[in-house]
Amino acid sequence: MKNIILTDTEIRHKTKRIAYQIYETFSSENEVVLAGIATNGYVFAQKIAEELRQISDLKVTLCEVSVNKQDPKGPISTSIPKEAYENKGLVLIDDVLNSGTTLIYGVKHFLEVTLSKFKTAVLVDRNHKKYPVKADFKGISLSTSLQEHIQVVFEEKESYAYLS
Repeated sequence: MKNIILTDTEIRHKTKRIAYQIYETFSSENEVVLAGIATNGYVFAQKIAEELRQISDLKVTLCEVSVNKQDPKGPISTSIPKEAYENKGLVLIDDVLNSGTTLIYGVKHFLEVTLSKFKTAVLVDRNHKKYPVKADFKGISLSTSLQEHIQVVFEEKESYAYLS
């Protein structure tokens, strides 16, 4: 038995709310780059992009960010070249913010380029940070023990998040 913390409907509502927050924050921009950390962060970025395209006239560019979660200090690669996000607004997106390690090294990568605005978004913020990183946009904040794990499952027919 999985302890469901977010149902498909709740994930859709939170995705839409985050899309509106991103639109409000980047409304003065012509374009926003949604950089999702592979793999679930990128899927979440795609869902946010769908919502943004429905509610705004912002040009939305998707970018997949590859971070080795076992060695986050290693090289980070993106699916688009640096020139494609230089001087633009960018949102770095992941599904779950655990210790902040992946997000902080992702932030470090994007700080090597001049951006007009830079924000972060997560579906679930666990409040167990090792690094001084925060999510500007978050679906839910959840205080859990270090032994508990949060898994987000994105499926075509139904998505959900559970605690194990």
